[in-house]
Amino acid sequence: MLETTAPVSGCAVAASGRDFKPPSWLSSPHLQSVFPSLPFRRPGVARRSRRLVAASREIVLDCGDGVRLLAHHATCERAGHARASRVAVLLHGWEGSSESLYVLSLGQYLLDRGFDVVRLNLRDHGGSHYLNAEIFHSCRIQEVVGAVQRIGQLNAGRGLNLVGFSLGGNFFLRVAARAGAAGLELERVVAVCPVADPRHTLARLEAGWPVYRSYFVWKWRRSLAQKQAAWPQLYDLSEVRAMDNLTDMTDYLARRYGGYPSLEDYLQGYAITGDALTAVRHPTRIITAADDPIIPVEDFERVARPPALVVNRTAHGGHCGYYDAGRGGTWIEREIYATLTAT
Repeated sequence: MLETTAPVSGCAVAASGRDFKPPSWLSSPHLQSVFPSLPFRRPGVARRSRRLVAASREIVLDCGDGVRLLAHHATCERAGHARASRVAVLLHGWEGSSESLYVLSLGQYLLDRGFDVVRLNLRDHGGSHYLNAEIFHSCRIQEVVGAVQRIGQLNAGRGLNLVGFSLGGNFFLRVAARAGAAGLELERVVAVCPVADPRHTLARLEAGWPVYRSYFVWKWRRSLAQKQAAWPQLYDLSEVRAMDNLTDMTDYLARRYGGYPSLEDYLQGYAITGDALTAVRHPTRIITAADDPIIPVEDFERVARPPALVVNRTAHGGHCGYYDAGRGGTWIEREIYATLTAT
């Protein structure tokens, strides 16, 4: 059942009332977590999202302090529709990108329904390793705030909405908490299965289904190889790339290149538990699943509950899955659209 664990006030966002009920063959949380991103689905998603891709233009955003982030901006006008009054900024999860299947699919769904769409890449994601010398880490929140500020400037007069998945959801929740200080006016923020307490997420990745750890170790090694190739005069990352677990890799990079005294200090630096979200003032919704194998649902009991924030917990969905094999968009796409257009 869809559960609202914060009061719905005049400035909060309510659920559509539709619960997520996967077909029996898709009820496994592991299958939910991996199925939407399996490679055999790419041709179909690419076919459905071709109008989004055709209407997109690559932009490099000046995020302040010399930082640049890569994004792809699609407009309704370039897609042959009327000028949009609203823009949705989509942010992928860790080691995903603006080309991730769930980002492309949602982007097309929203473009078809009257939103301009910006698919933002975090630093060192989406092949953008060449743009900034310093290595990505998850505490680099100010550059994402800067990216959203710049997107807002480029889309002046249009309502600004943020939708993030997993680590991207964590980033956008932290942006929402800093929006007031940054002079950002946001319409709605949606975070799907966001990382809440990074210590617990890291422990789940290490001790859970081995496929998750192997997948992220492989993707991270590949990303670090791209970083070294882009900046050979700065980095020899062979030592960390030889490691075979996420904890040692994170510890090494956080202390050596992130400037953190310990792994614990780094992980706490991007947690959204405690009072981290107290300053959220724009309508914000978290959607998370009780059966998420990567993000413990109990962590959300330790997230602050300002009136603008709603936390919805579903029984099923896995990690950023919510795939129901139906037509007309996935459950999570329909739910995000319902949230962004709620009156």
